[in-house]
Amino acid sequence: MDRQGKYKEAETMNRQTLARREKVLGLEHPDMLTSVYCLAHLLPSQCHYKESLVLYERACTAYQTVLGTDHPTTRACRQHYSEAQLRSEQALCTGSR
Repeated sequence: MDRQGKYKEAETMNRQTLARREKVLGLEHPDMLTSVYCLAHLLPSQCHYKESLVLYERACTAYQTVLGTDHPTTRACRQHYSEAQLRSEQALCTGSR
């Protein structure tokens, strides 16, 4: 949905999936962390930078604990987190959220 520009619908579905996975799988299950990561990746498309950064930090910290520092998913998460920080700083300079 996010590829089709249906960001609000995609956000709603991601939030629902995340809530279910947290309840069923627990807070450190890799599939649940994928939901956190996906939501973090989606939110900047709607200028929700602060929440995106919080979710990226949550996912990256948990991935590091669960998968290890050098795991490709952990490294990708850290890279996307850094990119999100930059986008957030740029948005502040232009007056976005």
